Amino acid sequence: MSRFHKENHLVARIGWLRAAVLGANDGIISTASLILGVASAASSGNEALVAGVAGLVAGAMSMAAGEYVSVSSQSDTENADLARETRELAVEPERETDELTEVYVARGVEVGLARQVARQLMAKDALGAHARDELGISETTTARPVQAALASAATFSVGAAAPLLLVLVSPPTLLLPVVAVGSLLFLAVLGAVGAKAGGAGLLKATIRVTFWGALAMALTTGIGSLFGTVVK
Repeated sequence: MSRFHKENHLVARIGWLRAAVLGANDGIISTASLILGVASAASSGNEALVAGVAGLVAGAMSMAAGEYVSVSSQSDTENADLARETRELAVEPERETDELTEVYVARGVEVGLARQVARQLMAKDALGAHARDELGISETTTARPVQAALASAATFSVGAAAPLLLVLVSPPTLLLPVVAVGSLLFLAVLGAVGAKAGGAGLLKATIRVTFWGALAMALTTGIGSLFGTVVK
């Protein structure tokens, strides 16, 4: 029987989890805020629903594009560093061994042992060793633009669908409180689910998500009410 066992660390989820939580959170807050702003301007429920649907489509596309561009920039930087490291390994392998040795020494490894470890790791995968220990680039944390874009767009759409559903089921006279309270409950659930998936504390994450969502919706509702009064 092997003495080694594989551990499943939660950090492996960080790429898709960040994008998913961001997308769903933004979907709920932006769509609910848009609906509340339109509804508070004394518009009809149908107008609020149309505004919410438009917000869902535009927001999902914006999230996908923005996430893809931003994560692609990170990926470009990583690839540039890896290309430079590849050239340095080909031209000055001994100097690169010294650099890796210094990394291990700084972490507390004795000089002789650090050099031995650096040589052994570089003999197996020189670029991988330098990427991981010198540059901080690993398989777990490497940028994945397409994955981040798809996760953001999908979860934004799911999040945005929640307040839209509330518009459909709520009576016209109760549209504002139903959408506001229901959206805050959705945000609280999202905060708890995200914290659970990431292994963080439930209470802090739930309060954080709910507070900022409530603030955004309150400001939008106030502005909508103010402009609705002015236009009238």
